[in-house]
Amino acid sequence: MSVLILRLAGPLQSWGIESRHTIRATLPYPSKSGVIGLLAAACGIPRDCSASQTTGLTLADLAPLRLAARADQPGELLVDYHTVSGASHAPTDPVQQRLPKADNGRLQVKESTKITRRHYLSDAVFTAYLEGDAETLATAARALQRPRFPPFLGRRSCPPSKPLLIGLQHQTCLDDALRATPWQASDRTIARHHARGQSSISLDTVIEDPAGTDVLPDQPLPPTTPFRRRYTERPIRHGHITLPLPTHKAAHDPFDLLG
Repeated sequence: MSVLILRLAGPLQSWGIESRHTIRATLPYPSKSGVIGLLAAACGIPRDCSASQTTGLTLADLAPLRLAARADQPGELLVDYHTVSGASHAPTDPVQQRLPKADNGRLQVKESTKITRRHYLSDAVFTAYLEGDAETLATAARALQRPRFPPFLGRRSCPPSKPLLIGLQHQTCLDDALRATPWQASDRTIARHHARGQSSISLDTVIEDPAGTDVLPDQPLPPTTPFRRRYTERPIRHGHITLPLPTHKAAHDPFDLLG
């Protein structure tokens, strides 16, 4: 088997799997639907899930890939307060500004502003590992270097801050790749652990495993109709690994330039 290794780093990330109402939550690690969606964007797969005109890949090629994720820098939960009004969708149509109800009616204007809270992971860094067919992964790796559509970390408002592609390894597996990839935390975080006298770091992992004791409902399925997304459950197992701290690099201090 081959394993494609990604770095998921950015100011904000959000990996929701069941967020459809006023609270838009996030998992504390990347979801499979989100990572496969990121690859699909880079490969140029349209939202109707037909074949990409640039790579020839489809969602059916990417969905079977097994996913593992490692929390190199877990980040902090950030909750963003929003108000949502129908006026933003139909500024010139008073009827459409009244938000819909479950019985197909509409709320009154004074009731049509709702509060939503959207959850993000701030200053987080993850490494993601996709195991599968070597040719498919090689095509995806090339696409990540020149993405057809802009990739994002769970939501469109969350662009990556570093190159996504770390590498493609052959004749390996998820567990080995998790242990072989150096710690990807920021220089500031690495320096903080060195200052504490640490020589190693323990990182949480989530691995897709048929024998896993937990499940997540984030396995993409081919759509029955265009633009209709479908998901099912996949088994996972949680764990942790210990890595040596990389060589310490002094954090950049802009005040050094004043000397």
